[in-house]
Formats: sequence, C-alpha cells, structure tokens
Amino acid sequence: MPTLPVPADSITVACLCAGWCVACQAYVATFAQVAQAHPDVRFAWIDIEDHSDTLGDEALDIENFPTLLVMKGQAQQPLFLGTVMPHAGTLERMVQAALAGSMDSATVRTALAGPVAVLASAHRVVQAVDTPAP
Repeated sequence: MPTLPVPADSITVACLCAGWCVACQAYVATFAQVAQAHPDVRFAWIDIEDHSDTLGDEALDIENFPTLLVMKGQAQQPLFLGTVMPHAGTLERMVQAALAGSMDSATVRTALAGPVAVLASAHRVVQAVDTPAP
C-alpha cells in the first residue's frame, strides 16, 4: 500500500465510521466538503469494519458514530478522539483549532493513532469517496 509523505506540521483528520451507519452515510458528503476546503489537511474516511485487522481490538471500543481522530505532525500525535455531531460547522471548528495549535494541550491516549495514520497515509477523500492514493 503506497503512502503519502507527512509534513512535520501536518494535520490529519480521520473519520472512523461503519458502512451500515446511517449517520455516517449522511456525514460523508459534509466531511468531503470540509476536506475540499482544506487541501493542506489530510482527511481520511476509514470504515472500522473493513479495516478491523489493521485497527486492532481498540476499534471495538468505538460505539458511536461518527468518531473523529485528529492527529498532528509526522509522529501523528493524537489531539482528539471522540464522537462528534455530524455538522460541517463542528468539523470546521475542529480543523481550525488543530491548525491554530489550540488542541496541542489535549492529552489523548489511543492505540488507534498508529494504524489510523497508516490507513490515512494510503487513502484520501475524493468526492466523498475514500480511494487509494496514487
């Protein structure tokens, strides 16, 4: 699986979803719209069931959708992990906070950061569809 380079100050926003989730199905277009407005931020749409082998057992703890994982830098330091309201304004505020560095003081511990970083580096959102990167 090819990966895309991660700049030192980059932000990654991964939506952890499930194909059967109605809220996720409704959110995918909103997620893609915000992604298009922020070409400097890596966005990834990750189905936790399709990628359960890569994500491991911690993915089983995700019970509510959509769940976002926001990470920063080459080390993919997790800044936020949680369920959010599926609104463009909520996602936009989170992206702006991450870009401004106002999430840096957050303490997020999750084993999902590594596997999600791998999946995010190999995928991108294109017109509301997660596709392998070239």
